[in-house]
Amino acid sequence: MNNHKTNNDFNIPYKPIAYCLYRVSTAGQVDKVKNDIPMQKEECREFAARQGWIIGKEFLEKGVSGFKVSAEKRDAIQDLKAAAIRGEFQILLVFMFDRIGRIDDETPFIVEWFVKHGIQVWSTQEGEQKFETHVDKLLNYIRFWQASGESEKTSIRIKTRLHQLSAEGIYTGGPVPFGYCTVKNGRLNKKGREVLDLAVEPHEAEWVKKLYEKTVDDGMGSYQLAELLNNSGMRTHTGAKFQAGTVLRILRNKMNLGYARNSNMELPYLEHLQIIDEITFDRAQFILDQRSKVDNEKRTIARQSKSKNMLSGIMFCGHCGHRLTSLVYHEKYIRRDGSVYDRKQLKYLCYHKSRVLCKCDGQSTYVAERVDNAIIAYMHKMFQNIKNSPDEAELKKSIERSAAESKVEQEMLNIELQKNSDQLITLHNQVSATLNGDGVYTTEQLSTAIRTVEARIYSIRDKIEELQSEVDYKRESLEQLKPMFDQLILWAQAFDDCSIAQKKMIISHMLSSIKLYKDYKIVIELNEDYKYLCENWDNLAAETTIYA
Repeated sequence: MNNHKTNNDFNIPYKPIAYCLYRVSTAGQVDKVKNDIPMQKEECREFAARQGWIIGKEFLEKGVSGFKVSAEKRDAIQDLKAAAIRGEFQILLVFMFDRIGRIDDETPFIVEWFVKHGIQVWSTQEGEQKFETHVDKLLNYIRFWQASGESEKTSIRIKTRLHQLSAEGIYTGGPVPFGYCTVKNGRLNKKGREVLDLAVEPHEAEWVKKLYEKTVDDGMGSYQLAELLNNSGMRTHTGAKFQAGTVLRILRNKMNLGYARNSNMELPYLEHLQIIDEITFDRAQFILDQRSKVDNEKRTIARQSKSKNMLSGIMFCGHCGHRLTSLVYHEKYIRRDGSVYDRKQLKYLCYHKSRVLCKCDGQSTYVAERVDNAIIAYMHKMFQNIKNSPDEAELKKSIERSAAESKVEQEMLNIELQKNSDQLITLHNQVSATLNGDGVYTTEQLSTAIRTVEARIYSIRDKIEELQSEVDYKRESLEQLKPMFDQLILWAQAFDDCSIAQKKMIISHMLSSIKLYKDYKIVIELNEDYKYLCENWDNLAAETTIYA
């Protein structure tokens, strides 16, 4: 470039105008590496001065990824293109070419676009990018392909390291969940700076346990729990009052089990971060899932626990299948003797029947006390059976025997499957012989035989899969047996002294379905978790019919 060109009229040295582009990729760089853009500015200004250029405008992009954000969405690139078309500058100057971008199938063509519009593209570190030969174009593409690859590798390295740090319980940034805090344990990073570890915050952890307890045992909803926290003076880590959504996030957080998360990736179990046991956590998730169901008729857990009726929200009309609600029937009148008859009675209501919203041939209302007493009597019988049932060791042996029997049956089916598979191969071989005129069976006979054997094979495979599912389920039952058994014993001992809300939650945990028919016929089905245990208890079926 001739930097000593003169203007013929005034004999003034000609100096080309350069526009500069500075960019940092992330908001973190903007906050933490505060000297990055000033460094780019200083290098570009010194380089322009040495070349004899005048810097016209400087464009800044803060927190813009050159790898992820397309040029058409970057205002600075679009403004530079518009200025180039208007002929405002002659040189585009950057600290390094990757400041223009790192997208390998886009950035080379952006650079080429500027060159084709008469703009020289320069880097303080790599010189001028030219497009005079095919070699120039190839080198340009290779440069940005390498930049793209480096960006990907850097991203992978950072994510991997963050994952490793999180897996060790080291705090890597972001909000600290309620129930936890950061502590200094004397660990230093490569730069000699002390790093923070995540730890359980004892006072908050007690509240986390209480939130799960109130959800599982008392049936309290997220709005009630938020109110409980706020009335107790508790606040979030930002100093705000608790909202229902905040409580739900706490209850859903698997870190309470000791499993931290990093970029939606679950990390290994860390015992020192566990606040809640898995049984309690799973029960809470079941309740939350049930309450979040859009279809009311598919829920087996009531959305609220405020009702005075023990079964409101968890009992269904056996005729139309809709959920029964509760009401207070108030009857008041003056007798002939002048005395006042005033009685309030709790009832269960089939709303769809009462409003003629469907063809329901059941009753509109049922006396709540009569139904509740029948269910309480059933629960007493159930708990008595539990108290009189074999102890945990005997139940475990029974489950192990049942699993072993399923395994033996599975092995016998595998032998049968192998025989049929061998027979199928023989039949297919016969097809070839028949087609060659050497077979003893017709093609129709072989076709029928093949279809028959194939049907047997499919049937056997289905039975094997079914048995395998049973074996897997029984193995899971063995793992869950002790906490489940302990919980049942605890409920059996405490049931009579529980509040209405607590009784409702116990019943909804143990019974998957309560259907009420006219004449007070009640069909009860046990929850799936307890059906298997019931096989070992006398006089307790998975489904029972009683009358109130």
